[in-house]
Amino acid sequence: MVNMTHNPPSVVDEGTYSVRRTIRIAAPVEKVWAAVTEPEHISRWFGRTVLAGSGIGAEGTMTFDGYGAVPIRVEAMDAPRSVTYRWGNDDALGRLPDRVEEATSTVFTFTLEPVADGTGAGAGAEVGGTELTVVETGFERTSDPVENMAEHAKGWVGELDKLVALLEGEELAAANAGAEGAA
Repeated sequence: MVNMTHNPPSVVDEGTYSVRRTIRIAAPVEKVWAAVTEPEHISRWFGRTVLAGSGIGAEGTMTFDGYGAVPIRVEAMDAPRSVTYRWGNDDALGRLPDRVEEATSTVFTFTLEPVADGTGAGAGAEVGGTELTVVETGFERTSDPVENMAEHAKGWVGELDKLVALLEGEELAAANAGAEGAA
């Protein structure tokens, strides 16, 4: 069984219409970067992601079972430090648009920072962890800002916990394979 890093919940700021969550992952920045920017990796922990093209301006969808296809677009990228997406994910509206609508969409940014380890174990810990912060803004443009912020705050907990489990499980498997090979 994987001993997954425990991370705090999302924080809702009704004054700025934003949701923020900062987590630690016991995996190097390069792996986390791939997991938040490459559709085949995003699809393993978030929604099934399809993008036409790559980099800034790439558009597509992120599909969730039982929810539908959410339109998404890459807005900004500073590899491997941050990536920003805009999506038409207004839970309270009860319908999904066909394309990203500037007037009603929210924007979320993943920011990555290397840390001593993914668990916050402190001095003497192995190098190779990542602190990942997601900030989603623009809820004031949605049909019900308070409801949408609450739903997205819960959503970021579930989705990012899946990312931690995936990446830390891969890191554990790689470490165990290395230990077996050395024996």
